[in-house]
Parts: sequence; structure tokens; C-alpha cells
Amino acid sequence: MSKTTAFLFPGQGSQFVGMGSSLIESSPKARRLVEEADEILGFSLGRLICEGPDDELQLTANTQPAILLVSVIALQALRDSCDIEPVAVAGHSLGEFSACFCAGSLAFSDAIRLVRKRGELMQSAAPVGVGAMGAIIGLDADSVIQICHEAGGEVAPANFNSPEQTVIAGKTEDVRNAMSIAKSRGAKKVVELQVSAPFHTMMMKPARDGLAEFMESIKFLNPAIPVVRNVDAGLSRTAEDVSNGLIRQVTGCVRWVESMRRLKQMGVSRVIEIGPGKVLGGLMKRIDRSIDVARVGSVEDIAKMRGETNGQA
Repeated sequence: MSKTTAFLFPGQGSQFVGMGSSLIESSPKARRLVEEADEILGFSLGRLICEGPDDELQLTANTQPAILLVSVIALQALRDSCDIEPVAVAGHSLGEFSACFCAGSLAFSDAIRLVRKRGELMQSAAPVGVGAMGAIIGLDADSVIQICHEAGGEVAPANFNSPEQTVIAGKTEDVRNAMSIAKSRGAKKVVELQVSAPFHTMMMKPARDGLAEFMESIKFLNPAIPVVRNVDAGLSRTAEDVSNGLIRQVTGCVRWVESMRRLKQMGVSRVIEIGPGKVLGGLMKRIDRSIDVARVGSVEDIAKMRGETNGQA
């Protein structure tokens, strides 16, 4: 029996030097996409992805187009090798742009330009050191929301990643205060994240406003398949839904748990994580173990998927 499938696309944090290298080296199509991205951006993104240096790849303005490019290359390889049609797509934060490309709402050239601009805007929205993000593991979402209220100041949930993993963000001292309270309440693990800005908070309002202005020059189409929005786990079915969802999520919380549960309500029994890393598959196992998880980020992954699709695995 065929599985009802959704495609998932990773966000920032999944990047590493060498991601997608096997796909790029083995495919003329992939290399053409790299060349197109390099030409649009005016520098060698492909070389940065394959060779580094790592500190340059980690810059938000570079990370975002790099992850989108590798995700699109992996998606293209999957489509060329396997006949799998998703019933919906979703992407974590930056990954929502990859999902919108997959759904046919954005052209590749526009998607690359958009995420490069988004990265630049987010990188410059708050001075380095003013904001921070922290992961709280082992407490439920309601407990973390309450802790943020108690901490006071500017700190709030930024990502509801799994039932027991919530990322908070805001002003550095307020985030650290909330992390201290979380430790005292029995959190299994509290980690300050190595990021350059407090993403998905109102401190990103300058980035949201700048992105909204830039997006006036971008042509959006109605998606061919529904896109699950980060900001409210609703379904984007029109071009306006898509663009509004991408703008709102810059300052809005990533409601990943609700988004994955929305896929379950749609009858999804398998998700395929397309792009670098395996973060989203790991989160799905914590959200709903009844949903099968697969990933596509390398030539080996494509071969495995082809075998399974053809009933050989």
C-alpha cells in the first residue's frame, strides 16, 4: 500500500561544509543550479557549500541561500529518480521558502534572492550581543510559556520544536533569566544557542518590514499543493497566503509541533526530509512515532529511496 507522503525542508542549523556535495558532483542539473545561484548572488555559493570556510558558511546571509540551494538540488534529484507526489509540504523557518518553491509558488531565482535578502535583514536587525536564543529541553510548552512570563522583559517562545523542546528568544539578559528559571523547574537541558540574533521575535520587526517591501518585487503563484505555515499551522493555498505566511513568520513563532500534527490530520503516514541534516526527522520521532521518517540529502539517500519506491528494499 502506498504511503501518504509530505515533504519537509530544513532551516538554519542544518548546514555543514560539504552538504549536498555528492549530488552536485554527480549531476549536471545540480551544477547548473549552482551556477545560476552563483550568478544571481554575485559570488561562489557553490564553492562555499562544498569547500567552506565554515565561519563564512555560518553567516546567516550565506547560510540561508546555501540551505535552500542544497534543498532544491536534493528535491530535483528525488523528483528525477522517484515518482512520489506529496499531499502537502512544510519547512522549518527558512525551510518554508524551500517548501514554497517545491509547491510551485516561487521560481528558483526569486527564492534564492528572497532568502539572501532575508538573511541579510535578519543579520542586521539587532546588534550582536543584544539578543539571544536558548533551547529548553524536558519541559512542556505551557511550562516554558509561563517561565517566559515570569522572567519578564523581552523573552518569548520562538520555536515549538517538539512536545519537550522549546526554543526561546529575546533580549540576552531576559533569555538567560528564563533559562535559569527553567533549570530550577527541572528542565533536563538548557542550552544557549550560537546564533547572531533573536529570530522569530518582535526584535526582528525591522527584518520583517524590509522583507515585506522586498517581496513586492517578487511574483508569487498559487501553490500546486498546500504549504503548512509555520506561524499558525494553517494551510497556504493561494499566492497571497504564501507571501503573508513568509512575512509573518519573521517575527512569529515557529509552531512546528502543531504543523506536524496538521499533516497527521491530513492522513500523512510518511515524511521525507529533503536537504541537509536530519533535524526534522528527529523532531518527528518525538512528535508522532506512528509517522515514518525518511531523508534525502545525498546520492546514497536517493538510491535507497529509489529502491524502496520500486519495492526492492
